[in-house]
Amino acid sequence: MLDVTRPDTITAPRLGALLKHFSLEMTAKDVPALEEAAGVIPPGTRIAIAFLPGETFEQRLHAAVRVRALGFDPAPHLSARRIASETELRTFLEQLADQAAIRRLFVVAGDPPEPMGPYFDALSLIRSGMLADLGLESVGVSGYPEGHPDIGEPALWGAMFDKREALAELDISMTILTQFGFDPDPIVDWVGKVRGHGVDALIRIGVPGPAGIKTLMRFAARCGVGASAKVMSRYGLSITNLIGSAGPDRLVHDLAGQLDLERHGPLSLHFYPFGGIAKTAQWVSDFRAAHAA
Repeated sequence: MLDVTRPDTITAPRLGALLKHFSLEMTAKDVPALEEAAGVIPPGTRIAIAFLPGETFEQRLHAAVRVRALGFDPAPHLSARRIASETELRTFLEQLADQAAIRRLFVVAGDPPEPMGPYFDALSLIRSGMLADLGLESVGVSGYPEGHPDIGEPALWGAMFDKREALAELDISMTILTQFGFDPDPIVDWVGKVRGHGVDALIRIGVPGPAGIKTLMRFAARCGVGASAKVMSRYGLSITNLIGSAGPDRLVHDLAGQLDLERHGPLSLHFYPFGGIAKTAQWVSDFRAAHAA
């Protein structure tokens, strides 16, 4: 069995590489939590700002401004189907550029079954031309190591290639941000397929941050029964022990053990802070210190 407290000579440098430029997720309402945790987050860390329903453009802008002021790198999300008009998008982007000096965005279709405005999906927003002349260095797109419930695998690959081409025409590099997962095997397999298709973009692998066990199980349940079983095994839990909290130690070690950095290309970890930003930031700080190569 893997001893997560003593990485071997192969795994240790891989852990360091995966965590060197990790990123964190937040919502617009998490600004106070980010301010509280700022002291344990490395300067320049990329902070993704989710585009959630119920949060206003003003709140999202304020969050991006505070992320930049705290010394981090804001990467706001754009939910294409939730944007009501070209004017709304243009105004938001201009404000983000002027007030938060954004260099990165993440673009996703979004949850509504029908668009609220002119953008049906991430590709249509990218092709709109609205991202040009913002000085963007990269734009993130979604990756689905365990597939998508409503989109077949051929369509997912086609969308990735189309987005890469559309961004290249804007002279913007593409980054891939995956959904969170609890099982390293499909993640490693999917990364290999991405590289096999000739896509060399940075992949940020979504990892659940430390959280209460019931919280982890609730998020796992959204991914289906299989994911719930995996979180039980990977986090060392049993059906009779659903109190307390757990962190992603074993998952991160397993990823580092299976990912060959030379073969799998540029990779990093992206943490979804289910248990809160402060708890996740402290876990990353402690983990990096304990496993410094």
